[in-house]
Amino acid sequence: MIEEELPRRERDKLRHRREILAAALELFTEKGFHNTPMHQIAERAEFAIGTLYKFFRDKEDLYRSLVMEQALEFHALLTEVLERPGEEVEKVCQYIRVKAEIFSRRKQMIKLYFAETRGISHNVMAGLDSDIRSLHRTAMQKLAAVFESGIEKGCFRPVAAPFHLAVALDSLISTFLFLWIEEPEAHPFEQCVESIKTVFFEQIMNSKGERASC
Repeated sequence: MIEEELPRRERDKLRHRREILAAALELFTEKGFHNTPMHQIAERAEFAIGTLYKFFRDKEDLYRSLVMEQALEFHALLTEVLERPGEEVEKVCQYIRVKAEIFSRRKQMIKLYFAETRGISHNVMAGLDSDIRSLHRTAMQKLAAVFESGIEKGCFRPVAAPFHLAVALDSLISTFLFLWIEEPEAHPFEQCVESIKTVFFEQIMNSKGERASC
């Protein structure tokens, strides 16, 4: 059932939950996970502290929910690109573009996750890392299927196994985009995206493949 079809009370609960998560993201980004108490999240979200505990057991549960919901959203966006009809080269181009746009729109969340994860206790991360790795592996398998199909059609050169090509591209995207996040003036966003395409496609493109649609 889509949200608009839910009873009003359920819609309000979903909206309140999103507002709490948004406030938590702002404060975690500003002050760090450990330096943000629950009462400050309640104040930022403009709810009583008891309301937070109706949605989340504790701050650790709130953090896990925040990270996992973002991961599921990222996965859904990338999966939609890889599963839509179209030529393989176009799908790879769109994968690069959509992942770059995710970084751009969710820069706060990405910085928070990678800056804070190593300092957060094992109990907070229990189960979360394995869930995220599972989502990532599924996305890599779908991207690998695109490369496999492109190799069979002669668009891509078989310079590596399809799954390895998927991992290489995904890693390349992340590397360039972290450069942009850390030093946006030295590494402008659009320049990073174009560099990703140039570096990767020069290695795998056959003369039969077309990249004009990128």
